[in-house]
Amino acid sequence: YTLSEAVSLPEHLVGAEAQRLGQHADLVPAAFVIPPSFEEGFYRHNNLPFQLSAVFAPIRPQRIDEDVLEPLCLRARALILGSALLDDQVQQFYRALHNAGLESGKVHLRRPGGLDASDQPVQVETAHARAPGTEALHALKRLWASDWHFGAVLARLDTAGSVALEAHPVLVLWGEAGQPDARMADRLKVKRAWVNDRGLVGLGQSPVV
Repeated sequence: YTLSEAVSLPEHLVGAEAQRLGQHADLVPAAFVIPPSFEEGFYRHNNLPFQLSAVFAPIRPQRIDEDVLEPLCLRARALILGSALLDDQVQQFYRALHNAGLESGKVHLRRPGGLDASDQPVQVETAHARAPGTEALHALKRLWASDWHFGAVLARLDTAGSVALEAHPVLVLWGEAGQPDARMADRLKVKRAWVNDRGLVGLGQSPVV
């Protein structure tokens, strides 16, 4: 989805931050949003829920052995990185890059949100976009694989009692991840805004009161 389209779409499809960025699309460099269904299709096609369940079968949430958990997280990340997308998904991703004008230069990918609690997004993957877009596609898989880092898995076990996760949208934006910019935040009446040399690339959710 384009950022302009994101404004009128349900939050669960694009993320609240993408909706906010869409309201200022004239300030944002080339960008688009990948919906959760794209990640869900990848997991489903590769039977990853079953395979990941088998990987983490030795883990008991009631009594987590971190020494056992850590190598299992490495196996899970390798499983994600070693799995392939359907050709239709690959072509859809390449078309989205082309339509957004992101076939050359640097791009970064991240989940929408999470900017209010930190001076940087929690997880960012970068790539040098070249047609058709293979490097950017690899960056997307690295972002998905980051959900299986030890800290992320341990947090899910602590809070939900399970390693399972929900798919989330992904933002693909031109240039670097950017830095907090107080003047842009004042202009847009938010506490935090992120800017790179191309323009606005991030908005926190907390308004100035």
